[in-house]
Amino acid sequence: MKIAVVGATGLVGSEILKVLEERNFPVSELILVASERSVGKQIEFKGKQHTVVSFQDAIAARPAVAIFSAGGSTSLSLAPQFAEAGITVIDNSSAWRMDPTKKLVVPEINADTLTHDDKIIANPNCSTIQMVVALKPLHDRYTIKRVVVSTYQSVTGTGKAAVDQLFAEREGRQDVAKVYPHPIDLNVLPHIDVFLDNGYTKEEMKMVNETKKIMGDDSIQVTATTVRIPTMGGHSEAVNVEFENEFDLSEVVNLLTNAEGVIVQDDPKNFVYPMPLTAHGKDEVFVGRIRRDESQPKTLNMWIVADNLRKGAATNAVQIAEYLLKHELVHAIEHTVA
Repeated sequence: MKIAVVGATGLVGSEILKVLEERNFPVSELILVASERSVGKQIEFKGKQHTVVSFQDAIAARPAVAIFSAGGSTSLSLAPQFAEAGITVIDNSSAWRMDPTKKLVVPEINADTLTHDDKIIANPNCSTIQMVVALKPLHDRYTIKRVVVSTYQSVTGTGKAAVDQLFAEREGRQDVAKVYPHPIDLNVLPHIDVFLDNGYTKEEMKMVNETKKIMGDDSIQVTATTVRIPTMGGHSEAVNVEFENEFDLSEVVNLLTNAEGVIVQDDPKNFVYPMPLTAHGKDEVFVGRIRRDESQPKTLNMWIVADNLRKGAATNAVQIAEYLLKHELVHAIEHTVA
């Protein structure tokens, strides 16, 4: 398949290239796209140098799929142009997620809703992806009423500038731009994205709205508090789930153990539980600290960790592309635009 990566020089773009290579995605031709200032830059993929091109050149090359990770405004302006040329766009930004005409896809959950006509496919928010991968098998069995989630999110979710700020603060340097309103090293910020009129942040409302859309069930009630912490490697979440039906704890563990894309790490007596440090570089969602909420019936607590640049972004997008290819929902476009 001829494939384009738009935003190839960013943190997620670099991770997309790594995932494509690691998963041995069948790339017949790779087209790397970035902002005008990066055009002409060389990036290595599978031992070969590839030159970054403009988006006009990328459209003219007619890839079958373009994976976007270039921000919401870029996606809003460029994704329709790619789609109009017959190119299927998988978009990592928030631009299209809540558009009722676009699918919001986590392959383990709802890839089977995709058709040939889906030319812009939205990749969900990183913190939502890892949560719903763990929730879906439990929802199918017990029916979720309500989810209370508190996140502990890596600075990598903000981007390279945030990583630079963290390490500059750690080294006592003042020579980098500040992307957070307060220090992040040795600190915790209960603030991800902008605050809305209801007192929640945009990130928190993404988790509320995207969960309902991906799970295909508006009756699921979700409330979220999203928090930035000075870690690398992945996002962590404390998730409290109330079900309609009673559950057996051993069955919960069994359902999660057998769920696609989930690895259970739950042996607290031997200090085994998911952590960003051990989830880093992995494609799976890790679940541990699985226990009853003893304060009310039919309620479960669990701890969910995943690499936010991998399953939370790059890997999920590549898995969507894999599904499209496997089910012949895209095809190579060999001719060029006149």
